[in-house]
Amino acid sequence: MNYIKKTCGDPKLRPSFLTDKATESAIKYINKKFPNIDVRGNIQNLNAIQRQKSEVLAATFFLFFLNLFQTINFDFTRNYLDLITTYTSVIITLSRIDDKKALVGMFNCAHEMTNGSSDPSYPRLGQMFLEYEHPWKKLTEEFGPHTRSVTAALMSLKIVYPRRNLPAEQWRSAQLLSLLSAPATMLDPACCETVACEYLSMEVIERWIIIGFLLCHSSLNTNQASLDLWKMALRSGLYLTLTRDEVLNIHKVSEDLFDNIKGYSKRVADIKECRDHVLLNCGAMHRERRQFLRVAMKELFNVLEDEPGLLGPKALFVFMALSFSRDEVLWLVRHSENMPKIKTPEDYIDNQMAELLFYMEKLRGLMKKHKHVLQRYHVQYLAQFDALVLNDTIQVLSIYVCPEEESVLMTSFVSTLSGLSVKQVDNKQEFDFRALRLDWLRLQAYTSVNKAPLPIKDYPDLAKVMNLIQFHTRMVDSVEEMLQETSEVSILCFYPRVFEKMFSQSSEEMTMKRYLMSFPSVCSLFSQCGHPLCPEEVSAMEKKSLRLCVTFLEQIAKQTSNVVLEICAEQCNLNDQLLAKHCADTISAARHRKQKKPVPKKGEVQKEKPGAESIRKDRSVTTNVDKLHMTLTELCSTYSLCGDFIVFDHIVIPTEFLISHLETRLSELIVRMANYNQATQEIARPSDLLGGIKAYTASLHTLYSYISVDATRLVKSVLLQQTHPLDSQGNQTITTLYTNWYLESLLRQASSSVIVHCPTMHCFVNQTTDNEPSFRAEEFSDVSELQALAELIGPYGLKFLSENLMWHITSQVSELKKLAIENMDVLVQMRSNFDKPEEMAALRKRLTGGENVLKRMTIIGVILSFRSMAQDCLKDILDKHCPYLVGPITCLRDCISPEADIKVTLSVFELASATGLTCDIDPALVAAISSMLSDNTSIDEEYKLSCLLLVYIAVSLPTLALDINSSYSRERHNNNIHCLATAINQLAAAMFTVQNKNIEQHLKEFLMIASSTLLQLGQNVERVEVKNRESIYLLLHMIVEESSFLSQDMLESCFPYALLRNAYREVYRTFVVTLG
Repeated sequence: MNYIKKTCGDPKLRPSFLTDKATESAIKYINKKFPNIDVRGNIQNLNAIQRQKSEVLAATFFLFFLNLFQTINFDFTRNYLDLITTYTSVIITLSRIDDKKALVGMFNCAHEMTNGSSDPSYPRLGQMFLEYEHPWKKLTEEFGPHTRSVTAALMSLKIVYPRRNLPAEQWRSAQLLSLLSAPATMLDPACCETVACEYLSMEVIERWIIIGFLLCHSSLNTNQASLDLWKMALRSGLYLTLTRDEVLNIHKVSEDLFDNIKGYSKRVADIKECRDHVLLNCGAMHRERRQFLRVAMKELFNVLEDEPGLLGPKALFVFMALSFSRDEVLWLVRHSENMPKIKTPEDYIDNQMAELLFYMEKLRGLMKKHKHVLQRYHVQYLAQFDALVLNDTIQVLSIYVCPEEESVLMTSFVSTLSGLSVKQVDNKQEFDFRALRLDWLRLQAYTSVNKAPLPIKDYPDLAKVMNLIQFHTRMVDSVEEMLQETSEVSILCFYPRVFEKMFSQSSEEMTMKRYLMSFPSVCSLFSQCGHPLCPEEVSAMEKKSLRLCVTFLEQIAKQTSNVVLEICAEQCNLNDQLLAKHCADTISAARHRKQKKPVPKKGEVQKEKPGAESIRKDRSVTTNVDKLHMTLTELCSTYSLCGDFIVFDHIVIPTEFLISHLETRLSELIVRMANYNQATQEIARPSDLLGGIKAYTASLHTLYSYISVDATRLVKSVLLQQTHPLDSQGNQTITTLYTNWYLESLLRQASSSVIVHCPTMHCFVNQTTDNEPSFRAEEFSDVSELQALAELIGPYGLKFLSENLMWHITSQVSELKKLAIENMDVLVQMRSNFDKPEEMAALRKRLTGGENVLKRMTIIGVILSFRSMAQDCLKDILDKHCPYLVGPITCLRDCISPEADIKVTLSVFELASATGLTCDIDPALVAAISSMLSDNTSIDEEYKLSCLLLVYIAVSLPTLALDINSSYSRERHNNNIHCLATAINQLAAAMFTVQNKNIEQHLKEFLMIASSTLLQLGQNVERVEVKNRESIYLLLHMIVEESSFLSQDMLESCFPYALLRNAYREVYRTFVVTLG
């Protein structure tokens, strides 16, 4: 009934045939004429049903209604009172389904249209709907004849209910649930004459009383005991659960019913008085009960965890504690959802609910863990005590007349119990006492009827013994069922708003953070609230349960990760204080220590030295870090509740949520620590970022002290993601940020010679200009910074950086090829006439774009020089971290001979390049040049262009002498033309490797043309080119020095060494004079 009501009430789940505008007139007609619907005579009103009859027939609502009235007596046979209250709950819930007539009527219409006749059960079902249009009136009429039996059943609670319904003060004074209050009796078994009543749900008892006296209310005016019991139940609260989140407003319903009955004005007054009492006192009373139970449950768990052997004799205490706690949780839930307007709403808010749920889960887990303890104890109890007491009781009964069937049943009880032994427990034998308990139920039935030969009311000792035996048997074979019966709080699944609010309130309390895991853990119980008769709702319940569970775990993980990373940030700040850049003040003070210390200016704050935060005069003074560690301790404690649990068919591992959150947050923090600003092109130095990451990593490893989390796996996962362009969330990583910065800032300025590559210092440096540079190039490109970069982004990141660098190189090569094509005819002639000065002079005048060629080659050289520096630093890092890996790769590279197959050579070089090793042929550049070739490209044409491009570069070298920045100083040229040596060697090697040509032969040709051209430059004594002629001569020496294919002998054969020696002497003499 609840499922039908929720489905029809939710616009998203409501059947389409109820929401279709075409069926509106049909639904109105059915509701008006129900149940007498003339299908054939009013076909015009029912045309919409005719069109959707298959969908209407496919719906199972009609069968739900029909099965309800056919099987109810069989499903609810627990006891007489349960049957009454369940039957009443079903009828009341049915009356709240607004669309019941439309659903049943449309089904019958569709059935008649399809089969030619109405459903046989329809008339009875329709009549039932009409009779229960006003359910309470009809129910009171039905149960009127049963007043005597119902009242008698309810009056059996007159001792149990008042004893159970006590305020917390009396619980506390009686030291309820305490094992330590009487140490001498700690090993005595906990038992009483009404064992089952001790853990019976208070809500169930109150439901029996309220609904029972509503149906059979005449005894309220005739029996004072009935009236007292009824009024006590009315003072217990405002609402009772019918089913799940369907509640009964007991005072309103009672008042509405009795208002229409003569002679019940006093009862109406009683109802109002009880309602006022509830509003004034009930919230505070239940708040105090919950407070008491939190303390009692904690003590009980601590004792039993320390001495699990006490679970045997004190099992009843556990089930009582669970039942009492469950009752208080459910009372608060149903009243919080329907909170009345009162002056003290805080009584209906509990920000410590997490602790109560936590110890409920802990006690449940303890009972499951030590199930064998319960079995051993109670098997011995049944065999060595209960069997003997029962046998003595039967012997007393045998004196009197005992029917044969009852005698056989009782004898079988003794026989079954006497045959038990501890060996069965040790052998892990499965126990099943359901047959014994069913026989006891049969015996009760035989002995409870009128004029029974053996009336059980005359032999109370037998009932007491058997009730105790039934409890003990359940301790052996039905512990799980008992736990579900006494601590089942799955109704929280149907109160998601209240459940989430409880979690939110508890999470705000520092002392409750260690208990927060109880909320997602409770979600594992939600699978118990389904029913075999309604499998349709399981899917929706599963989604709701998982949503709640994931929400809670995400919130806990978020809080924990926030605290962890705040601690890491504090440690990072402390680590930052120890960096060398902050020690200038200390050094300055040390140098002037002998001088009189200047008086600090007014309002000036003295800078504290690192470590001052650890000095404190009073330990009670807590710092921010102390508070963070305390919070982290509390939050990590909650993960100790369970390593994993199952929600429906899903295994949930709480720590994985924490790792996932830490991974995401740490990735975001690392990117944020890079401080990249695309607008201003600012970024943190790699060494600073690496120091920060190391501080974070060191702090994260301290998590081992709090919780079993693999911090190493976490850090490795995050840092590995940072070596790729995008992380697992699709966000940019530091690899992308640093790649963009080095390309857009450092190398862009180096291309325009604002920044100069300095081979001696192995870095880039800023040129001296009037404008203040936006950053110091050496602070981002020296060995230590590039080593830090290599350690941050690793081989994967440097591969990505190289790919981006190669893209820029290929764009420059494309432009160079265009220039070579434009000057192809001239270059072909120059290639063949390079040794004829007159013709070369004439051809040089026809040549265009020489400066552009050298500019683009310089850019390529700058890019390749930067890449070479980064590769060298990567090798240093890998040598440090995994020398056993770099060593064999180095040997493999050195073993490659020039005669080896080029594919094998490139494969080995690619492996070597990935570890930062320098190779004769750059595999990345080869791959980039190869990617420029299309299917229509002619290899011969490409080869010709490559040869002419080298000629173009060689004959353009003299033009460099015209540039005043071409002067050689401090082992570099101020316009970066020294990078031409790298560009020419690597580009030539890559191009001729792709074309499968001899690299050495073509570089020799280039050397000869370049030498001849530069020698002609030396003959122009009076021209402007002479000014930087010596600086240009040195380029030839650099090209040969950096080449793996050229030698000094080759250079000397075409360019006199005396000229090189004089050039070096000239440029260094200028350098010395300049330093003066």
